[in-house]
Amino acid sequence: MRDPDALIARAGVRGDPERDQHFLVDDRVLDRLPGHLPDRADRTHVLEIGGGTGALTDRLLGTADRVTVVERDQTLAAFLTEEFADAIEAGRLEVIGGDALEIDLPAFTASVSNLPYGISSEIAFRLLPAGRPLVLTFQREFAERMVAEPGSDEYGRLSVTAGHYADIEIVETVPREAFSPPPAVESAVVRATPKEPEYAVPDDETFMAIVRAVFTQRRKTMRNAIRNTTHISGIDDPEAVIEAAGEELARKRAGNVSPESFARLARIAAEVGTE
Repeated sequence: MRDPDALIARAGVRGDPERDQHFLVDDRVLDRLPGHLPDRADRTHVLEIGGGTGALTDRLLGTADRVTVVERDQTLAAFLTEEFADAIEAGRLEVIGGDALEIDLPAFTASVSNLPYGISSEIAFRLLPAGRPLVLTFQREFAERMVAEPGSDEYGRLSVTAGHYADIEIVETVPREAFSPPPAVESAVVRATPKEPEYAVPDDETFMAIVRAVFTQRRKTMRNAIRNTTHISGIDDPEAVIEAAGEELARKRAGNVSPESFARLARIAAEVGTE
């Protein structure tokens, strides 16, 4: 496997915190990342967001049939194209120079990525709805919010929406020193295994809008949060929704409401809360 420090040297670059560039250089972590995919994951076409200098790309080529890397830094994209010319020529690697938030992502069977922290949430919610296994590196605090349970301080919109698409688990924490340059915070590796939710929603858009709305006022009771956020939730008749939801739910705060209860609320809103 290619040495991460040697790759950085050959690329002639340095990570730039101002541009959200922290290269993962710990061989042990890099070697483990592809193995965190579920055992039965389809490795036919693995997507990597933020290829950097290619240390993870190199490991993925060792376990996947085909890899597509998206890298927004054009200098790094050009380096990856040169460094992995043999794999590109063999049809096993494609390097896309572009912003993963703006380009059309290719169809993929799994994704393993050391994500730029500044776009973690946006990228996660581009990937999760695809229903594919994911292994993603985030800031530890962000990862802990993804796996949080109702009633905990970390539980919020992120917990509900991530859990809607997949079983989320933290599979390892990564110290600052594993990166060059070290970020200000610890990181964590998250595995997302796709699942169908155990509850019914009228549609994902309605469900997500209601979750997003009430968590903007998480300190208020659900009764007041529903009343105050109709411009976000799209609910036309909040009083009808509150009445149909019942007093037990209405007096709770969002941080204590389970995903199943949010789904019930979305169904109620679709039935009685829209004109």
